[in-house]
Amino acid sequence: MSFSKPNRSAATLTTTRVEAAPSSGICVTCLDGCEGPCEIGRSALKGREMIYPQPFGKITAGANKDYPVDFSHFNIQGTCVGAVGVAADPDLATFPAVDCATALGADGSIHLDFPVFTGAVGSTEIARINWEDVAVGAAISGILVVAGENICGMDPQAEIKNGRVVKSPEMERRVSAFKRWYNGKGGIIVQANVEDSKLGVPEYVIEKLGVEIFELKWGQGAKDIGGEVKLPTLERALQLKERGYIVLPDPTRPAVQKAFQAGGIREFERHSRLGMVDEDGFYKEVERLRKIGAKYVTLKTGAYRPADLARAIKYSSQAKIDLLTIDGAGGGTGMSPWRMMNEWGIPTVYLECMTYAMCEKLRAKGAYIPPIAIAGGLSLEDHLFKAIALGAPHVKAICLGRAILTAAMVGKTHGKLMAEKMAQKGRSLEDGYLSLFAVGGLLKERFGNDFVKLPAGAIGMYSYIDRLRQGLQQLMAGARKFALKYIDRNDLVALTREAADISGIPYVMDSDAEEIEKILG
Repeated sequence: MSFSKPNRSAATLTTTRVEAAPSSGICVTCLDGCEGPCEIGRSALKGREMIYPQPFGKITAGANKDYPVDFSHFNIQGTCVGAVGVAADPDLATFPAVDCATALGADGSIHLDFPVFTGAVGSTEIARINWEDVAVGAAISGILVVAGENICGMDPQAEIKNGRVVKSPEMERRVSAFKRWYNGKGGIIVQANVEDSKLGVPEYVIEKLGVEIFELKWGQGAKDIGGEVKLPTLERALQLKERGYIVLPDPTRPAVQKAFQAGGIREFERHSRLGMVDEDGFYKEVERLRKIGAKYVTLKTGAYRPADLARAIKYSSQAKIDLLTIDGAGGGTGMSPWRMMNEWGIPTVYLECMTYAMCEKLRAKGAYIPPIAIAGGLSLEDHLFKAIALGAPHVKAICLGRAILTAAMVGKTHGKLMAEKMAQKGRSLEDGYLSLFAVGGLLKERFGNDFVKLPAGAIGMYSYIDRLRQGLQQLMAGARKFALKYIDRNDLVALTREAADISGIPYVMDSDAEEIEKILG
């Protein structure tokens, strides 16, 4: 069997004419005269444009590779005995009593109402369009939102003097959208890559915009190269080439300009440079960020080889950073090469199991273990429980990239339709939102007249998180764990021998063996 599905995917708007050969993905009979709806055929016409999921700016994408072990290979252990974190009283140990709050930061001072936060919403078009919905949704939900890489560098209106950003209206919009609705829980993180650091983004957002949480980025689970976006015009391509980005094909070449004007080239690609991790340099940068005013420093790393995971954990421990986010293969919220998204990197379950083993090794030596967040293809409450349990006690939160964007985009879409419907009927938008969203009444009670000022996407995101909260409360109550800190690896059981071997979680038929002997005698 093949875990992959090469040469055709909804992500690249491609298909095969007949059943494909499992390994190559090519039709078992490739017909001379076929117009070529597969990736190979489309590449014959549009070449490098077919590397990426389409249409850019309107989608998020996730790998469709069927990994040998994922979170479905584990089940949550329930029990009918006792309660942890609350009195074992049926009137007290109810699922609404479960506490889903968490705390991040080396001193535990970043408080979240729920243990999730957004993926990095950076410079891609889909991120720009949906930022306000996601940022406001995070603010009213009491969670973190991450402003991703290249925002200042991609801002057409950015003022750059002597190679340093002095003003970015787009970054200011991003920060102010969150702060307007911030309720004291969660926060906004700004992320930097190589180009951002060169532009002086850390200094700008910390010193001028008052951002307290700053994130260094080594990578993500979708790709092991720098961030990319597509550029629809020659003018934008030339602007970003001038700002120092890698732009392909080279927009300064007359032959390329002619091909673009003729329609043979439909778009340009902007690429970021590869980051080069150095231990001493990492410590110096963390210290520098703290000196210029960052209250918290975090790190985001991707699905790199195990030795790089060890570096991330060790360096984060030594620097006493406030959060380490580890992103498994293979999904993305922006633009990543489709085959790379499927065929590169360590999948989330494997990566988290490695993380746990490495953290335990350091903990045995008395080392500081930073709060850890897991990312990579997670979307529902059972995923949250399993990811927290598999990495307990080190995993404190879950990063939800595509899932949160999905909720925000659906809320936005239906909000727009409802606004049009209410306008046609001569009724208020408030009436429309109250009839559309199950959480509308609660938010109206909370925000009063400001309720209708909430972006519809933010309400949709809040509603999704509200669902996750109750779902997680129910699962935790079933395990008789009434606060997140009580979830542990004993709350899981492995359904396959392979999952047990990878994780160290007992195989289902071996679970509770010692206790069974004590009970039965």
